[in-house]
Amino acid sequence: VQLQASGGGLVQPGGSLRLSCAASGFTMDYYAIAWFRQAPGKEREAVSCINGHDRSTYYADSVKGRFTILRDRTKNTDFLQMNSLKPEDTAVYYCATDFGTGCGRDWYRVTKHDHWGQGTLVTVSS
Repeated sequence: VQLQASGGGLVQPGGSLRLSCAASGFTMDYYAIAWFRQAPGKEREAVSCINGHDRSTYYADSVKGRFTILRDRTKNTDFLQMNSLKPEDTAVYYCATDFGTGCGRDWYRVTKHDHWGQGTLVTVSS
């Protein structure tokens, strides 16, 4: 059972990037997947979450309107489409799950999720 995040890189402010979270060893379609990020010297924070049972999505206020979480069941992969990127979006991004079908009211809590992928670094800089 594994989650693999990828797609990070260097992008200019105002640019876009799409991160991927690929699942192996289980069918992602049934489960909620969350994205978190951790900037240098800061605590890990929630970014977004998608329900497994109804595809409802949730976003942190800091990314609402700019980021979109998507699921491709045929590829067993979730995506985080990030637009209008800002320097403060610079962080290592992680995907995670607790194998629940819904994000739940506490989806933003790091401790809720017990399976994490390795991170992918996003740097927003000119």
